Amino acid sequence: MGSASSSYRVIYLDVDGRIQKVVFSRFCSPCDIKELFCTALGVPRNTNLTLLDSSGAMVSIDPTMPHNTERSPYRVVPLTGGQLADKEELFQNVLTQVAEQFSRAFKINELKTEVTNRLAMLEKRVELEGMKVVEIEKCRNDIKNLREEMASRNNSNFLEDNKKLTPRRDVPSYPKYHLSKETIEALRLPTFDAWQWEPNEMLSCLEHMYHDLGLVKDFNINPITLKRWLLCIHDNYKNNPFHNFRHCFCVTQMMYSMICLCSLQEKFTQVDILILMTAAVCHDLDHPGFNNTYQINARTELAVRYNDISPLENHHCAVAFQIFSQPDCNIFSNFDPEAFKQIRQGTITLILATDMARHGEILDSFKQKVDNFDYTDEEHVTCLKMVLIKCCDISNEVRPMEVAEPWVDCLLEEYFMQSDREKAEGLPVAPFMDREKVTKPTAQIGFIKFVLIPMFETVMKLFPQIEEAMVQPLRESRDRYEELKQIDDAMNEVQKKKSENLTMGGKKK
Repeated sequence: MGSASSSYRVIYLDVDGRIQKVVFSRFCSPCDIKELFCTALGVPRNTNLTLLDSSGAMVSIDPTMPHNTERSPYRVVPLTGGQLADKEELFQNVLTQVAEQFSRAFKINELKTEVTNRLAMLEKRVELEGMKVVEIEKCRNDIKNLREEMASRNNSNFLEDNKKLTPRRDVPSYPKYHLSKETIEALRLPTFDAWQWEPNEMLSCLEHMYHDLGLVKDFNINPITLKRWLLCIHDNYKNNPFHNFRHCFCVTQMMYSMICLCSLQEKFTQVDILILMTAAVCHDLDHPGFNNTYQINARTELAVRYNDISPLENHHCAVAFQIFSQPDCNIFSNFDPEAFKQIRQGTITLILATDMARHGEILDSFKQKVDNFDYTDEEHVTCLKMVLIKCCDISNEVRPMEVAEPWVDCLLEEYFMQSDREKAEGLPVAPFMDREKVTKPTAQIGFIKFVLIPMFETVMKLFPQIEEAMVQPLRESRDRYEELKQIDDAMNEVQKKKSENLTMGGKKK
């Protein structure tokens, strides 16, 4: 998603040596874009395509795909049914044979060993043979359907035994992207533009952060487990306008940039750094797109479960540790119980701190400590970590205007979805979420002036180096939105006078 000036994307394709220009809206679905490419190639619209850049690397076909130029067009390779069949034949044969066995009436008990072995072999091949993500996902669905068919035979004990015998192997790895030196350097800065990257690239960037901070080496984290965990994290963020995986990435990337900019590894232990990064990654897992106020007013299952106390943040924590409970996704598997308990408590504390209902309480506590801050005091350090994740969670306006403004559009879209639902259900509606009352400038000015700037200026007392990189951009953003509000007010006044003149003219007649 981009700003209004970049509503359309332009991609150049190499079609048999001829350069073909394709223009599409940033709101197009991947399916729509693929059909456009098929049209450009002159092949049927349902043809499967592979998109390759100049180095031969695969490019994902979606609205966030990287820009290119006429000098560096993407090569499009149509995949025939035969080619796809060759790659899937091995797996389809196994699945077909197993399915034929199930056609025999109620002989599940006799097939226990055979089906278990076939599933184990199939899942192992998914992992070892390095198939593309799309093919693995197809196989994943086949495995899921197979298990559901087994469950429908009322043989629940077999399923439970199967889960114990066979470790989870249905979380595929994602393609490894080579990060350039420029990208690695840009990742350390608050100005990083996440809109230019597709999910697989963002996953590679997150993986790089854990390696670069020394967390993988210092805590002996299995690199394959790290990959599996990150992909599972991606799968457990919903496609909300705002609270989605790209937001998760931005918050984590801002945390990484603060760690680098403020030299936090000189102040904190590596366990603290691990907690900061992991809490940022997990902080909005499975967010439903409707905030705590809606959950409580609508008496949702989450609100009932958590007694109206930070229902969303408690849910994010629960999902995070459900993922860690899977052995193949547990990056903390090498920690002893006491160390894991420390990490778990630290991560929960930080995720719960992102509830904006607690903003005043947390910031006031930090203000009382900042002038005499003591890095040897555990309470002081915990309070600082809570403020840091809060800063990162709401840090979009720290970024350049062209990166920050699309996030405002996304947030307002999510707000409007909630207020529309609240109106339909007869629930209270917050004015700042009502599409009939709020504008972009009015939404941002108060938030920047009374929430963002005071918090970042307080952190600046400990880390003066953030003034130029973070606080000054916030002040400039505030000034820009105040100018926009003045323009809006002037235009509204002109419109009001026009309406009054028309009304008076009508009365004279």
